[in-house]
Amino acid sequence: MDVAAIYNQIEKRNVSIRTTLEELVRQESPSEDRQAVNAAMALTANWSEAIGTRIKRHKQTTFGDILELRFGSSHKAQKPVLLLGHLDTVWPMGTLASMPWRVAEGRYWGPGVLDMKAGIVMALSALSALRELDLERSVTLLLNSDEEVGSTVSRGITERLALESAAVLVLEPAQGLAYKTARKGVGQYHVEVTGVGAHSGVDFERGHSAVLELAKLVQTISNFTNLERKLTVNCGVIAGGTRSNVVPSHAFTEVDVRIAKAGDAVYVEKLFRRLKVSDPKCKLTITGGINRPPMERKAGTIALFKKARRLAAELGFSLEEAATGGGSDGNFTAALGVPTLDGMGAVGDGAHAAHESVVIEHLVPRTALLAAMIASIE
Repeated sequence: MDVAAIYNQIEKRNVSIRTTLEELVRQESPSEDRQAVNAAMALTANWSEAIGTRIKRHKQTTFGDILELRFGSSHKAQKPVLLLGHLDTVWPMGTLASMPWRVAEGRYWGPGVLDMKAGIVMALSALSALRELDLERSVTLLLNSDEEVGSTVSRGITERLALESAAVLVLEPAQGLAYKTARKGVGQYHVEVTGVGAHSGVDFERGHSAVLELAKLVQTISNFTNLERKLTVNCGVIAGGTRSNVVPSHAFTEVDVRIAKAGDAVYVEKLFRRLKVSDPKCKLTITGGINRPPMERKAGTIALFKKARRLAAELGFSLEEAATGGGSDGNFTAALGVPTLDGMGAVGDGAHAAHESVVIEHLVPRTALLAAMIASIE
């Protein structure tokens, strides 16, 4: 495989990468807007047809549809490579008014440009270049519609296709300049206390404060954090009560949990289920749990990274690996034991932030590396 030839083919697509990415960013696609996400799906499906795809659209009702694109030979002897991405973003419709698409300071700017529309354009460009060079192999590009809100609809499809694949390459943004070889698992818990309301001046003694009980619980829950085992627990939302002169009958907290090891899911669950209120007149309700298993740094992922590092050196740049506390759909595939390498999308800053942007100079070499990885996996 001639990596220089791959690089040259990608470089020829530099202008089309920009125009395609601009069009995709201008098509806003918040997770909650099914019609908008489907419009972005339609754009992507149209572009993929030009490079010989077989399209399967998994119809959905709650979120946007899920797009499964098959490229190359369908010969059963060769397992496909699964390219994994999502077209939904965290940005509500109309964000372009305050965060317009623009080119400045060596970057492309706009809502969703980094997380992760650039990664999708990189994948299409890589597949197009491989086709031109007669280096096609069996590839599935899966684009989900609900990744930013937990992947409840798409998870089953992601896991099924992963089990049919030789490896999974995740098109999420890089960690700085590094590929991601480990991610924390993610959980959410809803902790709710129901007390007894009363007038705080007239009937104070008859009241049983849900806020007071929750405050005690928040202290306990926060102490679940154990940095030595890379376990973090954050009470990120707390609410309760109605007025200052009412003993509050209701309070709740939304809790974010991050775990580095799969076994910690059971450990965390036990911690939450042992919680109790000290006031017997109050009632405690706990829902939720770990919804993304951790992507642990295991042999299959290490082998993929070593291959990527060697190919990057042939392309003229160095590649490092990194771990992150954030989750992706790659968590699901790695937990199944399928070799998974993450962070293979664009280099940039500001995912989920107003300064979201992609560094232009890295797009061509990183897309060439993605193409080389696809071609090299047996």
